[in-house]
Amino acid sequence: MTFLDNNLPEASKAFTDMRSAIFRKNSLDLKVKELIAVASAVLMRCDKCVKIHAERAKENGATEEEIAEAIAVAMFIAGGSQLHWTDAYDEIFESSYL
Repeated sequence: MTFLDNNLPEASKAFTDMRSAIFRKNSLDLKVKELIAVASAVLMRCDKCVKIHAERAKENGATEEEIAEAIAVAMFIAGGSQLHWTDAYDEIFESSYL
C-alpha cells in the first residue's frame, strides 16, 4: 500500500487499523477468519487477496483441504446466486402458455 501510504496516509492507517481490529482472536480464531477471507476474496474475484489470505490461513493452521473447502463454499454461493435468475424464465415461459 505504498501508494496510499505516500498519498493518503490517514486512509492507509485507517485500513490497517481496521484489519488489526478484525484479524485478532475473538470469538472466531484467526484460521477461521482467514478461511472466511479466502471465500470472500474468491467471490470478490481478487486473485491477490485469495493468495494473501490463503497464505495467512495456512500460517494459522489451515490445511490445503480446508482452504479448498473454503473455495468450494464460495463456488457454491456464486453458483447458487445465479439459480434465482431462472425464476424470470419460469415467468416468461409460463405466460406464453396462457
